[in-house]
Amino acid sequence: MNHDEYQTLRVSRNDGVAHVTIDNPPMNILGVAVMTDLRHLLTTLAGDDTVHVIVFDSADPDFFLAHVDMTLTPEDLAGLMADLPEHVNVFQAVGEQLRHQPQVTIVKLAGKARGGGAEFVVAADMAFAAIGRAGLGQVEALMGIVPGGGATQYLTERVGRNRALELVLGADLLDAETAERYGWVNRALPAHELDEFVNRLARNIAALPDGVVAAAKHAIIPSDHADGLARENDAWAGLVFSSATAQLMGAGLARGAQTRDGEQDFEGLLRGLAG
Repeated sequence: MNHDEYQTLRVSRNDGVAHVTIDNPPMNILGVAVMTDLRHLLTTLAGDDTVHVIVFDSADPDFFLAHVDMTLTPEDLAGLMADLPEHVNVFQAVGEQLRHQPQVTIVKLAGKARGGGAEFVVAADMAFAAIGRAGLGQVEALMGIVPGGGATQYLTERVGRNRALELVLGADLLDAETAERYGWVNRALPAHELDEFVNRLARNIAALPDGVVAAAKHAIIPSDHADGLARENDAWAGLVFSSATAQLMGAGLARGAQTRDGEQDFEGLLRGLAG
């Protein structure tokens, strides 16, 4: 694997574990370059039987994946749409590829992940969050849309319909302990223990006898959300390129969205647009 070909990822491999660090300054916005790199990486690793576990973390201590780039246009996404499965949009395709990856996928969440970033977290096989540092939120409703990258389906499966509605429509940022209690992440851990815990778990899984990981992933399969993803895509597409949504996103960008200061309380910034 030629790691130089990735613009936004730093990749290393050791003893059957691929460590993937997302590095897209200034705050790991989920844009075309990140999605392109992620899809390329997952495709490459899918054919590599020497890698049994993939661990994702972030080079930014404050943000894992901030959220989808609010400046994206349909033209920007055209290249990524070329080989999509039927009835799946660009953002859903990333989550579905992650969910069906042959390796065990683990997110080490030490910062914030919102919108499409939070959807990436829930699409992984496992996620572990740092207490006092991690945050998860589906903020799309505050921009006049609904999640379009799988959250309506993945969250409902993980946390139940009632809590999925709370997360999608309440649009609050959950701390690590609440995310654990709801089932959004596997565990909330003291920040200073996160690296050691996840690295040990990844090494232990990678060291299992040949065939065990593949057999477990064959037996414990991801749910088929094809119909639900099609409904989600229809709901999202009906809102995302409307003039009202463009106005909200433009106002958010003018108020500091996609800047480090503005992203610290992104929910508050967006709610302030109504004032």
